[in-house]
Amino acid sequence: MQYLPGQRWISDSEAELGLGTIISQEGRLLTILFPATGETRQYSANNASLTRVQYSIGDKITHIDGWQVTVDEVMEIDGLLVYMGLDEQNKKRTISETQLSNFIQFRSASDRLFAGQVDSLSWFSLRYHTFEHMSQLQQSKLLGLSGARVQPIAHQMHIAREVADRIAPRVLLADEVGLGKTIEAGLIIHRQVLSGRALRVLIIVPENLQHQWLVEMRRRFNLEVTLFDAERYAQITDANPFEDSQLVLVALDWLVSDERVQDALFAAGWDMLVVDEAHHLVWVPDYVSPEYTLVEQLAESTPSVLLLTATPEQLGIDSHFARLRLLDPNRFHSLEAFREESKHYQPVAEAVQELLDKQKLSKESRKTIESFLGKQAEKALLDAAAKSDEDACARLIRELLDRHGTGRLLFRNTRAAVHGFPIRILHHYALPNPEQYLQIPRDERPILTPEIDYIDHQLETDSERWWHFDSRVDWLISTLKMLKHTKVLVICAHAETVIDLEEALRVREGIAAAVFHEGMTIIERDRAAAYFSDEEGAQLLVCSEIGSEGRNFQFAHHLVLFDLPPHPDLLEQRIGRLDRIGQQNDIQIHVPYIQGTAQERLFEWYDLALNAFVNTCPAGSALQTQFRKQLREHLEGTDQKEWSKLVETAKQLRLELEAEMQKGRDRLLELNSSGGSEGNEIVEAIAEQDDQYDLPMYAEQLFDAFGIDVEDHSDNAFVLRPGEKMLDSGFPLGDEEGVTITYDRSLALSREDMQFITWEHPMLQGGMDLVISGSMGNTAVAVIKNKALKTGTVLIEFVFIAEVIAPKALQLVRYLPKEALRCLLDAKGNNLADKVSFETLNKQLEKVPRGSAVKFVKAQRTMLEKQVLIAEQKMQTVYQEKVAEAKQRFVAEMDEELARLVALKAVNPNVRDNELAILEEYKTLGCEYLDKATLRLDAIRILVAG
Repeated sequence: MQYLPGQRWISDSEAELGLGTIISQEGRLLTILFPATGETRQYSANNASLTRVQYSIGDKITHIDGWQVTVDEVMEIDGLLVYMGLDEQNKKRTISETQLSNFIQFRSASDRLFAGQVDSLSWFSLRYHTFEHMSQLQQSKLLGLSGARVQPIAHQMHIAREVADRIAPRVLLADEVGLGKTIEAGLIIHRQVLSGRALRVLIIVPENLQHQWLVEMRRRFNLEVTLFDAERYAQITDANPFEDSQLVLVALDWLVSDERVQDALFAAGWDMLVVDEAHHLVWVPDYVSPEYTLVEQLAESTPSVLLLTATPEQLGIDSHFARLRLLDPNRFHSLEAFREESKHYQPVAEAVQELLDKQKLSKESRKTIESFLGKQAEKALLDAAAKSDEDACARLIRELLDRHGTGRLLFRNTRAAVHGFPIRILHHYALPNPEQYLQIPRDERPILTPEIDYIDHQLETDSERWWHFDSRVDWLISTLKMLKHTKVLVICAHAETVIDLEEALRVREGIAAAVFHEGMTIIERDRAAAYFSDEEGAQLLVCSEIGSEGRNFQFAHHLVLFDLPPHPDLLEQRIGRLDRIGQQNDIQIHVPYIQGTAQERLFEWYDLALNAFVNTCPAGSALQTQFRKQLREHLEGTDQKEWSKLVETAKQLRLELEAEMQKGRDRLLELNSSGGSEGNEIVEAIAEQDDQYDLPMYAEQLFDAFGIDVEDHSDNAFVLRPGEKMLDSGFPLGDEEGVTITYDRSLALSREDMQFITWEHPMLQGGMDLVISGSMGNTAVAVIKNKALKTGTVLIEFVFIAEVIAPKALQLVRYLPKEALRCLLDAKGNNLADKVSFETLNKQLEKVPRGSAVKFVKAQRTMLEKQVLIAEQKMQTVYQEKVAEAKQRFVAEMDEELARLVALKAVNPNVRDNELAILEEYKTLGCEYLDKATLRLDAIRILVAG
């Protein structure tokens, strides 16, 4: 190919650059200027992915000044093309190729084909498969659920799908500690964002949970959340800082303290509000906290609201009413009315318990249910349930669930109802108090971390570092020796302790430990966690309190609590790093404490009073609050008798509260929250999808097309790096140096330093978008090897796309996805697509030299143009059938959902009027948009029998 200055060429991979002009060729290096964008590119003259722009007679071309000519003659002078023809006023004009408009782009398949832009067979195949997989994803019932880096658990998946599929959901997520409220909220956000029902999400959390939420949203759901604090907010002065971010995370304390921030927050507008630790929002008849008022105002102006709390009813019915009031102030307008209503739920819950346990109804339980159902009570159904008819029992429970007062607003799972948790086994060690710690000056604060006080009071010297004499360090070293080859997680309160412990183990015994604390970057923490999770890596990970937030270390089952946190919720968070559903071993909890100190008494408080080591303690927070003053007085006190009395008093109160909670367990609510078989079906569907090979096969094709190098890393893991011939620098690899990926869910759960690649991952989504939004792959020419075809026979394969342009929230792509519709025409205009599949055809094709392909297209242009028209006419019928079918399914599903909600509203006032109104509006708009759907020719492939 001879390149001359002034010639016009177009980039095959970057058509958006417009027409390029050859500037120079020096040896093998070709320089091209793209005036439309001001970009300059250099290519290898031997294999440049470029196409010479050459127009033919009949083409309409545009001058650089904007006027157009219809070509009737083409000449070549000194290697440059000159076009002659008539303009709009029938005046004879001449345009040299150097004068062609710089903004010309060849996007459509036919334009590119006739302009001589012919792509490789592999790109044509990639384009087709991309549309195929994209349409499957758009229709998937697992959208937003299967792509998260989480272990699929039935109750979490049920809640996520149930809530995320509602119009503007407003619910209270109230699972017990350790059952995954944050994961449920993340799944709901993820599904709503992907489906387009929520674009702007505001997450409000206590300050100490900011990091946990940030990590959880990014690592598990690939949601880029922006964390705002006073410093970041102050950096943006020329606009509302919140308007530039779609997903925002803020601390409640900061919001309450700054009215300017509140004003900006309200002005920004949100689709969804998420509030964690909602039980801290104080509302009682005679006092409303500023925090509650702020959330209330935000909830009034935000369509969707998720409140998270582990203690919905433990703080009393008034507190529970306060939470529900935020979700629906019209429904929950009177505390007295709510109290009266709640009295009726307990007898019904007890009747349901009997129905579940005995699969029959006693006379007393039947009367309770009849009273609850009122006029809707069906005698035949009750008779059948009383006689142990399983179908009748199941239907009766369903009817009771529909009428449950808060069942639509409140989701609460308990450990008693959810199975799969390991057993906790406590090992405690009373250790001597070193003389050095006795030198620490005493104040009113109990000493729970003596090593920090020792350092802070400048008692430590180079020759007498605390870890030389602390009996807990000696104990840890001997314990690690006994647990050789066993993974051990050590949690301390402070980063200073973590750093010193690592040094002590390394210096004293040569034990290599990974460390994890807030002084490290997120990448450094990921590497430490990965080193710990690797079978050949560190035996132990020593982490500060931050290690108890949002991390999953369930591949280990030995936990060392080097010190004890001051609050039972923190203790539960620590244990929860290992005590999770799916843990295969009993949890061995090791607690060393120094005798005669606050450490020993805090251990006794948690063990004897709260029973918080071997069991969860849902009443722990309330008891800690109630006994805070006495606990502080006695932690370092000397009166053993008074201390024992306090412990016993707290223990008895805990037992009473637990008995009350057990008695008050609402089995109807638990049934509704667990999802039963529905949740299990989602889990099974995700497992089935995980076992398929479509994703890695397609991803390999995608990476190869864009010039991304793939190297083996380890079993089921790969390293991706930008290749020397990377096609598009905009490919969302995530890191210029490269990333480690896996398609294996179990590996991704233990190795958070690896990217978990799913169909929903931004890398895959971004790569697929680059394929279908660009023009690469929408033309191809090939030789087909088939003995049944006479040499020279021409087949033309067309790929059409039926698409609907509509607001994402309508989810019309579920009914009319961007599906690749094939048309395979023979010379007589017969469509053979139904007889020959894409894959069958693909296996019979061989590539054609590009020069030969371009010559063939130019020679057969008239025939090809006729075939394009025939294909468009034939596919119009297919397209109209697709649209009609999509509209029918859309209307049927909308009508079914409306009918269900109308019937539900008749017996359950928690179905809101605006929910029905929005659904009606969606139905009307959806039909209008489907009527405007269009059919587009996306790709052409010419096949010549040889």
